Amino acid sequence: MPPQSTPSVRRIGLSLGADDCWPLCYEGILSDLDLELALGKERVRFEVERVPIVPFSLRAPQRYDLVIDRLTHWYDLSREWIKKSILLDGLYVFNNPWAVQSMEKHTSYCAMMRLGMPIPETWLIPPKEYEDKPDLNTTLQRYAKMFELGDVGDAVGYPAFLKPFDGGGWVGVSRIENRDDLQRAYDASGKFVMHLQASVEGYERFVRCIGVGPQRRFVNYDPTAPLHARYTKEKDFLSPADELHLEKVLLTINAFFGWDFNSCECLSKDGTWHPIDFANPCPDSQVTSLHIHFPWLIKSILRWSLFCAATKRPVRPTLEWERFFEIADTDLPYAEKLDGYAALARDHFQTDAFDAFCEEHLGDLDEVAWEYFGSDRARDAVHRKVRSLFPEHEWESFTEMFWQDIQAWREEDAAERAATAKR
Repeated sequence: MPPQSTPSVRRIGLSLGADDCWPLCYEGILSDLDLELALGKERVRFEVERVPIVPFSLRAPQRYDLVIDRLTHWYDLSREWIKKSILLDGLYVFNNPWAVQSMEKHTSYCAMMRLGMPIPETWLIPPKEYEDKPDLNTTLQRYAKMFELGDVGDAVGYPAFLKPFDGGGWVGVSRIENRDDLQRAYDASGKFVMHLQASVEGYERFVRCIGVGPQRRFVNYDPTAPLHARYTKEKDFLSPADELHLEKVLLTINAFFGWDFNSCECLSKDGTWHPIDFANPCPDSQVTSLHIHFPWLIKSILRWSLFCAATKRPVRPTLEWERFFEIADTDLPYAEKLDGYAALARDHFQTDAFDAFCEEHLGDLDEVAWEYFGSDRARDAVHRKVRSLFPEHEWESFTEMFWQDIQAWREEDAAERAATAKR
Protein backbone atom coordinates (compact mmCIF):
# COMPACT_ATOMS: atom_id res chain seq x y z
CA MET A 1 0.00 0.00 0.00
CA PRO A 2 1.54 3.38 -0.97
CA PRO A 3 2.03 6.11 1.62
CA GLN A 4 -1.07 8.17 2.38
CA SER A 5 -1.61 11.22 0.17
CA THR A 6 -2.05 13.80 2.92
CA PRO A 7 1.05 14.10 5.13
CA SER A 8 0.81 14.04 8.89
CA VAL A 9 2.28 16.95 10.80
CA ARG A 10 4.66 16.63 13.74
CA ARG A 11 4.63 19.82 15.78
CA ILE A 12 7.77 20.78 17.69
CA GLY A 13 7.48 23.41 20.40
CA LEU A 14 10.35 25.55 21.67
CA SER A 15 9.97 26.48 25.35
CA LEU A 16 12.27 29.48 25.59
CA GLY A 17 13.49 32.12 27.97
CA ALA A 18 16.06 34.69 26.86
CA ASP A 19 17.34 32.47 24.04
CA ASP A 20 18.07 34.30 20.79
CA CYS A 21 20.50 32.69 18.39
CA TRP A 22 19.95 28.95 18.63
CA PRO A 23 16.14 28.96 18.11
CA LEU A 24 16.51 31.26 15.11
CA CYS A 25 19.07 28.92 13.58
CA TYR A 26 17.03 25.83 14.43
CA GLU A 27 13.91 27.32 12.82
CA GLY A 28 15.83 28.57 9.79
CA ILE A 29 17.55 25.28 8.97
CA LEU A 30 14.37 23.26 9.54
CA SER A 31 12.54 25.55 7.13
CA ASP A 32 15.29 25.21 4.53
CA LEU A 33 15.25 21.41 4.85
CA ASP A 34 11.54 21.40 3.95
CA LEU A 35 11.28 17.76 4.97
CA GLU A 36 8.57 15.32 3.98
CA LEU A 37 9.49 11.84 5.16
CA ALA A 38 8.04 8.50 4.12
CA LEU A 39 7.74 6.44 7.30
CA GLY A 40 6.04 3.17 6.43
CA LYS A 41 2.52 4.04 5.30
CA GLU A 42 2.77 7.55 6.67
CA ARG A 43 4.16 10.74 5.17
CA VAL A 44 5.41 13.19 7.78
CA ARG A 45 6.10 16.91 7.74
CA PHE A 46 7.27 19.14 10.58
CA GLU A 47 6.18 22.46 12.03
CA VAL A 48 7.93 24.39 14.76
CA GLU A 49 6.58 27.15 16.97
CA ARG A 50 7.44 28.86 20.23
CA VAL A 51 5.44 27.80 23.27
CA PRO A 52 3.50 30.72 24.81
CA ILE A 53 3.10 31.34 28.55
CA VAL A 54 -0.67 31.37 29.17
CA PRO A 55 -3.22 30.07 31.69
CA PHE A 56 -4.27 26.48 30.97
CA SER A 57 -6.82 23.92 32.03
CA LEU A 58 -5.23 20.78 33.38
CA ARG A 59 -7.53 18.79 31.09
CA ALA A 60 -6.90 20.85 27.96
CA PRO A 61 -5.04 18.86 25.27
CA GLN A 62 -1.78 20.29 24.01
CA ARG A 63 -0.79 20.55 20.35
CA TYR A 64 2.82 19.37 20.28
CA ASP A 65 4.49 16.05 19.56
CA LEU A 66 7.74 17.22 21.16
CA VAL A 67 8.94 20.21 23.16
CA ILE A 68 12.54 21.35 23.51
CA ASP A 69 12.67 22.92 26.94
CA ARG A 70 15.05 25.77 27.75
CA LEU A 71 12.84 27.58 30.26
CA THR A 72 11.38 25.44 33.00
CA HIS A 73 14.52 25.16 35.11
CA TRP A 74 13.56 28.58 36.44
CA TYR A 75 9.96 29.35 35.36
CA ASP A 76 7.43 27.37 37.39
CA LEU A 77 4.31 27.81 35.25
CA SER A 78 5.97 26.43 32.12
CA ARG A 79 7.42 23.54 34.10
CA GLU A 80 4.00 22.61 35.46
CA TRP A 81 2.45 22.83 31.98
CA ILE A 82 5.09 20.44 30.68
CA LYS A 83 4.59 18.01 33.58
CA LYS A 84 0.84 18.06 33.01
CA SER A 85 1.35 17.47 29.28
CA ILE A 86 3.57 14.47 29.89
CA LEU A 87 1.18 12.90 32.38
CA LEU A 88 -2.07 13.56 30.51
CA ASP A 89 -0.98 13.77 26.87
CA GLY A 90 2.20 11.71 26.57
CA LEU A 91 4.25 14.70 25.39
CA TYR A 92 7.94 14.02 24.71
CA VAL A 93 10.17 16.71 26.24
CA PHE A 94 13.86 17.55 26.36
CA ASN A 95 14.47 17.00 29.36
CA ASN A 96 12.59 14.93 31.94
CA PRO A 97 11.19 17.79 34.08
CA TRP A 98 11.10 15.82 37.33
CA ALA A 99 14.76 14.95 36.92
CA VAL A 100 15.63 18.57 36.13
CA GLN A 101 13.65 19.79 39.15
CA SER A 102 14.89 17.33 41.75
CA MET A 103 18.27 16.04 40.54
CA GLU A 104 20.46 18.91 41.61
CA LYS A 105 24.23 18.55 41.78
CA HIS A 106 24.06 16.89 45.20
CA THR A 107 21.80 14.09 43.96
CA SER A 108 23.87 13.62 40.82
CA TYR A 109 27.06 13.28 42.86
CA CYS A 110 25.48 10.70 45.13
CA ALA A 111 24.01 8.73 42.23
CA MET A 112 27.27 8.54 40.31
CA MET A 113 29.17 7.63 43.47
CA ARG A 114 26.66 4.77 43.75
CA LEU A 115 27.70 3.68 40.24
CA GLY A 116 31.37 3.80 41.25
CA MET A 117 32.49 6.92 39.38
CA PRO A 118 35.56 8.61 40.89
CA ILE A 119 33.84 11.73 42.24
CA PRO A 120 36.19 13.89 44.37
CA GLU A 121 35.65 13.87 48.15
CA THR A 122 32.58 16.02 48.86
CA TRP A 123 30.87 17.17 52.07
CA LEU A 124 27.52 18.94 52.54
CA ILE A 125 27.55 21.83 55.01
CA PRO A 126 24.55 23.46 56.74
CA PRO A 127 23.82 27.03 55.62
CA LYS A 128 25.38 29.95 57.44
CA GLU A 129 22.01 31.73 57.61
CA TYR A 130 18.39 30.55 57.50
CA GLU A 131 15.06 31.78 56.19
CA ASP A 132 12.92 32.76 59.15
CA LYS A 133 10.21 30.10 59.41
CA PRO A 134 7.86 28.89 62.13
CA ASP A 135 9.60 26.52 64.53
CA LEU A 136 13.02 27.31 63.04
CA ASN A 137 14.64 28.31 66.32
CA THR A 138 13.19 25.33 68.17
CA THR A 139 14.41 22.93 65.49
CA LEU A 140 17.90 24.41 65.42
CA GLN A 141 18.18 24.49 69.21
CA ARG A 142 17.21 20.84 69.43
CA TYR A 143 19.07 19.35 66.51
CA ALA A 144 21.63 21.69 64.93
CA LYS A 145 24.93 20.66 66.50
CA MET A 146 27.92 22.91 66.75
CA PHE A 147 30.72 21.88 64.41
CA GLU A 148 34.24 23.03 63.63
CA LEU A 149 34.26 24.17 60.00
CA GLY A 150 38.02 23.85 59.81
CA ASP A 151 37.78 20.16 60.69
CA VAL A 152 35.50 19.64 57.70
CA GLY A 153 38.05 21.41 55.52
CA ASP A 154 40.82 19.21 56.88
CA ALA A 155 38.78 16.09 56.14
CA VAL A 156 38.18 17.19 52.54
CA GLY A 157 41.69 18.51 52.03
CA TYR A 158 43.04 21.69 50.46
CA PRO A 159 42.70 23.16 47.96
CA ALA A 160 38.96 22.66 47.60
CA PHE A 161 35.90 24.41 46.20
CA LEU A 162 32.99 25.72 48.25
CA LYS A 163 29.89 25.92 46.07
CA PRO A 164 26.08 25.78 46.33
CA PHE A 165 24.81 22.21 46.38
CA ASP A 166 22.33 22.98 43.59
CA GLY A 167 24.07 25.84 41.84
CA GLY A 168 25.10 26.66 38.32
CA GLY A 169 26.87 29.28 36.25
CA TRP A 170 29.72 29.53 38.79
CA VAL A 171 27.48 31.52 41.14
CA GLY A 172 28.73 31.40 44.74
CA VAL A 173 31.80 29.29 43.92
CA SER A 174 35.00 29.96 45.87
CA ARG A 175 38.40 28.30 45.65
CA ILE A 176 39.58 27.43 49.14
CA GLU A 177 43.29 27.20 49.95
CA ASN A 178 43.19 26.92 53.75
CA ARG A 179 41.06 27.21 56.88
CA ASP A 180 40.94 31.01 56.77
CA ASP A 181 39.70 30.99 53.16
CA LEU A 182 37.05 28.47 54.10
CA GLN A 183 35.77 30.53 57.01
CA ARG A 184 35.61 33.73 54.96
CA ALA A 185 33.80 32.06 52.06
CA TYR A 186 31.36 30.27 54.36
CA ASP A 187 30.59 33.49 56.25
CA ALA A 188 29.72 35.13 52.93
CA SER A 189 27.60 32.22 51.64
CA GLY A 190 24.34 33.45 53.19
CA LYS A 191 21.42 31.04 52.97
CA PHE A 192 23.00 28.63 50.46
CA VAL A 193 23.45 25.02 51.47
CA MET A 194 27.03 24.40 50.41
CA HIS A 195 29.20 21.61 49.14
CA LEU A 196 32.89 21.53 49.98
CA GLN A 197 34.58 19.45 47.30
CA ALA A 198 38.22 18.51 46.98
CA SER A 199 40.00 20.05 44.02
CA VAL A 200 41.60 17.77 41.44
CA GLU A 201 44.97 19.50 41.48
CA GLY A 202 47.46 19.09 38.70
CA TYR A 203 44.90 17.83 36.21
CA GLU A 204 46.04 17.32 32.62
CA ARG A 205 42.71 18.04 30.90
CA PHE A 206 39.47 19.83 31.72
CA VAL A 207 36.92 18.58 29.19
CA ARG A 208 33.34 19.66 28.70
CA CYS A 209 31.36 16.77 27.22
CA ILE A 210 28.14 17.84 25.46
CA GLY A 211 25.47 15.23 24.82
CA VAL A 212 22.34 15.47 22.65
CA GLY A 213 20.62 12.10 22.61
CA PRO A 214 23.33 9.61 21.58
CA GLN A 215 25.47 12.35 20.00
CA ARG A 216 28.44 13.83 21.81
CA ARG A 217 31.14 16.45 21.44
CA PHE A 218 34.23 16.95 23.59
CA VAL A 219 35.65 20.44 24.08
CA ASN A 220 38.87 21.35 25.85
CA TYR A 221 37.59 23.82 28.44
CA ASP A 222 39.43 26.70 30.11
CA PRO A 223 37.49 27.83 33.22
CA THR A 224 39.91 30.74 33.79
CA ALA A 225 39.12 32.42 30.44
CA PRO A 226 36.34 34.96 29.81
CA LEU A 227 32.98 33.29 29.16
CA HIS A 228 33.22 33.69 25.39
CA ALA A 229 36.61 31.96 25.30
CA ARG A 230 36.19 29.06 27.74
CA TYR A 231 35.27 26.59 25.02
CA THR A 232 38.62 26.37 23.25
CA LYS A 233 39.10 25.57 19.58
CA GLU A 234 41.68 22.85 20.18
CA LYS A 235 41.16 19.69 18.13
CA ASP A 236 42.40 16.12 18.40
CA PHE A 237 43.39 16.56 22.04
CA LEU A 238 41.97 13.22 23.22
CA SER A 239 43.12 9.72 22.46
CA PRO A 240 40.53 7.30 21.01
CA ALA A 241 40.52 5.46 24.34
CA ASP A 242 39.79 8.66 26.28
CA GLU A 243 37.05 9.64 23.84
CA LEU A 244 35.39 6.26 24.25
CA HIS A 245 35.63 6.44 28.04
CA LEU A 246 34.14 9.93 28.19
CA GLU A 247 31.36 8.90 25.81
CA LYS A 248 30.42 6.08 28.17
CA VAL A 249 30.44 8.42 31.18
CA LEU A 250 28.35 11.06 29.40
CA LEU A 251 25.76 8.66 28.00
CA THR A 252 25.48 6.87 31.34
CA ILE A 253 24.75 10.10 33.22
CA ASN A 254 22.25 11.35 30.64
CA ALA A 255 20.36 8.06 30.37
CA PHE A 256 20.35 7.60 34.15
CA PHE A 257 18.63 10.95 34.71
CA GLY A 258 16.48 10.95 31.57
CA TRP A 259 18.28 13.94 30.07
CA ASP A 260 18.24 14.30 26.28
CA PHE A 261 20.51 17.33 26.44
CA ASN A 262 23.20 17.81 29.08
CA SER A 263 26.87 18.57 29.56
CA CYS A 264 29.41 16.93 31.83
CA GLU A 265 32.70 18.37 33.06
CA CYS A 266 35.52 15.89 33.62
CA LEU A 267 39.11 16.33 34.78
CA SER A 268 41.86 13.87 33.95
CA LYS A 269 44.72 13.15 36.33
CA ASP A 270 47.16 10.25 36.33
CA GLY A 271 45.04 8.21 33.94
CA THR A 272 41.72 8.73 35.78
CA TRP A 273 38.81 10.85 34.59
CA HIS A 274 36.99 12.55 37.48
CA PRO A 275 33.46 13.81 36.72
CA ILE A 276 33.11 17.04 38.73
CA ASP A 277 30.01 18.80 37.41
CA PHE A 278 27.36 17.03 35.39
CA ALA A 279 23.90 18.22 36.41
CA ASN A 280 23.73 20.69 33.52
CA PRO A 281 20.46 19.86 31.71
CA CYS A 282 20.19 23.44 30.47
CA PRO A 283 23.78 23.85 29.25
CA ASP A 284 25.41 26.61 27.23
CA SER A 285 23.58 26.85 23.92
CA GLN A 286 24.47 30.32 22.67
CA VAL A 287 26.91 31.26 19.97
CA THR A 288 28.53 33.69 22.39
CA SER A 289 29.71 30.72 24.44
CA LEU A 290 30.11 28.00 21.84
CA HIS A 291 31.32 29.99 18.78
CA ILE A 292 32.96 27.41 16.45
CA HIS A 293 31.11 24.56 18.20
CA PHE A 294 27.71 26.23 17.77
CA PRO A 295 26.78 24.69 14.37
CA TRP A 296 27.42 21.19 15.73
CA LEU A 297 24.96 21.85 18.54
CA ILE A 298 22.22 23.11 16.21
CA LYS A 299 22.58 20.13 13.87
CA SER A 300 22.59 17.71 16.79
CA ILE A 301 19.42 19.17 18.30
CA LEU A 302 17.76 19.03 14.88
CA ARG A 303 18.69 15.38 14.32
CA TRP A 304 17.55 14.20 17.74
CA SER A 305 14.33 16.23 17.81
CA LEU A 306 13.33 15.16 14.30
CA PHE A 307 14.02 11.51 15.12
CA CYS A 308 12.02 11.66 18.35
CA ALA A 309 9.10 13.52 16.79
CA ALA A 310 8.98 11.49 13.57
CA THR A 311 9.13 8.11 15.29
CA LYS A 312 6.88 9.19 18.16
CA ARG A 313 9.52 8.16 20.65
CA PRO A 314 7.65 7.32 23.85
CA VAL A 315 8.21 9.51 26.87
CA ARG A 316 9.58 7.82 29.99
CA PRO A 317 8.26 9.84 32.94
CA THR A 318 9.89 7.47 35.44
CA LEU A 319 13.56 6.63 35.68
CA GLU A 320 14.97 3.12 35.59
CA TRP A 321 17.77 3.20 38.13
CA GLU A 322 17.43 -0.41 39.24
CA ARG A 323 19.05 -1.70 36.05
CA PHE A 324 22.10 0.47 36.69
CA PHE A 325 22.21 -0.50 40.36
CA GLU A 326 22.15 -4.19 39.47
CA ILE A 327 25.40 -3.66 37.58
CA ALA A 328 26.82 -1.41 40.31
CA ASP A 329 26.27 -4.12 42.93
CA THR A 330 28.33 -6.74 41.09
CA ASP A 331 32.00 -7.46 41.77
CA LEU A 332 33.04 -6.39 38.28
CA PRO A 333 35.88 -3.87 37.88
CA TYR A 334 34.72 -0.30 37.32
CA ALA A 335 35.68 -0.37 33.63
CA GLU A 336 33.42 -3.37 33.03
CA LYS A 337 30.60 -1.81 35.01
CA LEU A 338 30.92 1.30 32.85
CA ASP A 339 30.62 -0.88 29.75
CA GLY A 340 27.37 -2.24 31.17
CA TYR A 341 26.03 1.21 32.00
CA ALA A 342 26.91 2.45 28.51
CA ALA A 343 25.08 -0.48 26.91
CA LEU A 344 21.95 0.48 28.88
CA ALA A 345 22.42 4.08 27.75
CA ARG A 346 22.74 3.17 24.09
CA ASP A 347 19.58 1.13 24.37
CA HIS A 348 17.84 4.04 26.11
CA PHE A 349 18.78 6.41 23.29
CA GLN A 350 17.91 3.90 20.52
CA THR A 351 21.33 4.55 19.04
CA ASP A 352 21.11 2.09 16.14
CA ALA A 353 17.63 3.23 15.12
CA PHE A 354 18.71 6.87 15.38
CA ASP A 355 21.75 6.31 13.16
CA ALA A 356 19.62 4.51 10.57
CA PHE A 357 17.01 7.31 10.61
CA CYS A 358 19.64 10.00 10.06
CA GLU A 359 21.25 8.06 7.21
CA GLU A 360 17.93 7.46 5.45
CA HIS A 361 16.15 10.77 6.01
CA LEU A 362 18.62 13.52 6.96
CA GLY A 363 21.28 13.15 4.31
CA ASP A 364 20.78 16.77 3.21
CA LEU A 365 21.17 18.29 6.67
CA ASP A 366 24.92 18.86 6.49
CA GLU A 367 24.72 20.72 3.19
CA VAL A 368 21.65 22.73 4.15
CA ALA A 369 23.21 23.74 7.48
CA TRP A 370 26.45 24.67 5.74
CA GLU A 371 24.56 26.97 3.37
CA TYR A 372 22.48 28.46 6.17
CA PHE A 373 25.51 29.32 8.32
CA GLY A 374 26.86 31.40 5.46
CA SER A 375 23.66 33.44 5.16
CA ASP A 376 22.60 36.88 6.36
CA ARG A 377 19.95 35.16 8.50
CA ALA A 378 22.61 33.32 10.46
CA ARG A 379 24.67 36.47 10.90
CA ASP A 380 21.60 38.30 12.15
CA ALA A 381 21.02 35.54 14.72
CA VAL A 382 24.58 36.02 15.97
CA HIS A 383 24.13 39.78 16.10
CA ARG A 384 20.91 39.51 18.10
CA LYS A 385 22.61 37.43 20.77
CA VAL A 386 25.58 39.76 20.94
CA ARG A 387 23.27 42.74 21.40
CA SER A 388 21.63 41.06 24.39
CA LEU A 389 24.93 40.49 26.22
CA PHE A 390 27.50 43.11 25.23
CA PRO A 391 27.61 46.91 25.46
CA GLU A 392 26.72 48.76 22.28
CA HIS A 393 30.25 49.81 21.46
CA GLU A 394 31.24 46.11 21.26
CA TRP A 395 28.34 44.87 19.15
CA GLU A 396 30.08 44.95 15.79
CA SER A 397 33.44 43.61 16.96
CA PHE A 398 31.97 40.65 18.83
CA THR A 399 29.46 39.92 16.08
CA GLU A 400 32.29 39.78 13.58
CA MET A 401 34.44 37.62 15.85
CA PHE A 402 31.75 34.99 16.37
CA TRP A 403 30.74 35.18 12.72
CA GLN A 404 34.30 34.47 11.61
CA ASP A 405 34.40 31.48 13.97
CA ILE A 406 31.33 30.08 12.21
CA GLN A 407 32.93 30.69 8.82
CA ALA A 408 36.02 28.82 10.03
CA TRP A 409 33.71 25.95 10.92
CA ARG A 410 32.23 26.06 7.42
CA GLU A 411 35.70 25.77 5.89
CA GLU A 412 36.56 22.81 8.09
CA ASP A 413 33.20 21.16 7.48
CA ALA A 414 33.47 21.52 3.72
CA ALA A 415 36.99 20.05 3.74
CA GLU A 416 35.93 17.11 5.91
CA ARG A 417 32.92 16.29 3.76
CA ALA A 418 35.00 16.52 0.60
CA ALA A 419 37.59 14.16 2.07
CA THR A 420 34.85 11.74 3.09
CA ALA A 421 33.29 11.82 -0.37
CA LYS A 422 36.68 11.19 -1.98
CA ARG A 423 37.28 8.16 0.24
